[in-house]
Amino acid sequence: MKQAIIDLGTNTFHLLIVEKTGNSYKTLFKESRPAKIGQAGINQGLITEEGIGRALTVLTYFRQILDQHAVVPNQVVAIGTSAIRVARNQNEFVDRVRQETGIPIQVISGETEAEYIYKGVRATGVLDNETALIMDIGGGSVEFILGNENRIFWKQSFEIGGQRLLERFMPGAPDRSDPISPASMRKLYDYLQEQLLPLANAIHQYQPTVLVGSSGSFDTLVDMWYMHELGHLPDPAQNAFQLPVNEFYRAFELLISRSHAERMQISGMIELRVDMIVVGVCLIDYVLKTYSISQIRTSTYSLKEGVLASLSQ
Repeated sequence: MKQAIIDLGTNTFHLLIVEKTGNSYKTLFKESRPAKIGQAGINQGLITEEGIGRALTVLTYFRQILDQHAVVPNQVVAIGTSAIRVARNQNEFVDRVRQETGIPIQVISGETEAEYIYKGVRATGVLDNETALIMDIGGGSVEFILGNENRIFWKQSFEIGGQRLLERFMPGAPDRSDPISPASMRKLYDYLQEQLLPLANAIHQYQPTVLVGSSGSFDTLVDMWYMHELGHLPDPAQNAFQLPVNEFYRAFELLISRSHAERMQISGMIELRVDMIVVGVCLIDYVLKTYSISQIRTSTYSLKEGVLASLSQ
């Protein structure tokens, strides 16, 4: 049986098509494409007309791929996250997508999103009996989950994703505010301290020993590390990594001190992440230092693999 999962993120849309045989899955197709539905409207709670246009372009392409793989409608789960969740024109967006592509979107809460991310990360085997702080930096929201391989202790979704932070603290990038200024960084860190108060309380209670980063910016950090150390990208079949903290800080210094064009020259960088990764690494730096965490693991699995794991239960 075939199954398709579409993750409609604020910045990127992801399509995963698998075939199930017994208890195992074979990946038939996997692709991520920029849709940037949060651009220019995310902090106003709006998906702009341009954003809807970009979404329809990507989803029309995904529809063609679904048809090529003969995936029937009841085998497609399309998940809407932060930008769609908070948009005042959510209904209009969902209706237009269904009319023009035949893809019905299921808009999920931040709590449900965090749960799916946990299940996706857990499926890689990156969790053990230690308490981990799992972190997924999306374009619209950031999910934090405290848990181990057996269970979730605490979870919350915060509307402080990369696109929101970029528009608030690097307005006009990639030219006017690029690289990010020390003053903008100070304001960003003060904002994070204010926004993440519930996380600070949960950290105090559960005391995680490791940060587990889920896909997105963390994938790019691993790619940069491999290119720097080994001159090649990691094996696509590997889905969990131990990222040395000193390697994170090498990348951090590079990313906050370079312009858009200079970041594009870094081996392992992709255009999809070149701007958002700046505020992403600031957020990671804030978490590591504020909560005294000295270990980073990463998982290439995230929401869509978590949805898949839930469907198979």
